[in-house]
Amino acid sequence: MLLALGAAMATLPAQAQTSADQRVRVRGTVSSIDATTLTVKTREGATTRVALKSGWQVAGVVKASVDDIKPGDFVGIASLPKADGGDGALEVLIFPAAMKGTGEGSYSWDLKPNSSMTNATVADAVKSVDGRTVTVKYQGKDKKISIADGTPIVTFAPATTADLTPGAVVFVPGEKAADGAIFTSRVVVGTKGVVPPM
Repeated sequence: MLLALGAAMATLPAQAQTSADQRVRVRGTVSSIDATTLTVKTREGATTRVALKSGWQVAGVVKASVDDIKPGDFVGIASLPKADGGDGALEVLIFPAAMKGTGEGSYSWDLKPNSSMTNATVADAVKSVDGRTVTVKYQGKDKKISIADGTPIVTFAPATTADLTPGAVVFVPGEKAADGAIFTSRVVVGTKGVVPPM
């Protein structure tokens, strides 16, 4: 179940390229949940109701370390362009090995204005004065991204609906219908005090 959810998460950016007007990402805290609806207080302060599709899944994220990032790993890195060139990471998600290659590419992302999400394989990771710089490869291209000390780094972990308690922090990739209703088949929740940074 966790890998199925992660695969869906990883391919979301690619899907967004073809139907960006229908794709939404809800970030916030759980207000309530029942059998069919998750209500979230978003980071913008609004209250959003998300309809849960049949067979919907939940996954958790737990803290990882920059030392866990090794050449050959498949990662998702949200980043911003740096004034001196290259990109600086906003967060890093280390995917399980079985998900390597899913959603590969670099796409616009809405974590912050002008941010992008790059799903790619780590070619090398070099220590620097302030963290590390990784070179990642995707679709025949290379990209250098610096990961400063203190950058949130997470990986997927098992979770259940019991983790979706009021106040729990969630990231919900969903679809918006023409009438404005939002639907999802997956919810990512922070566990062990970790906030989903994506």
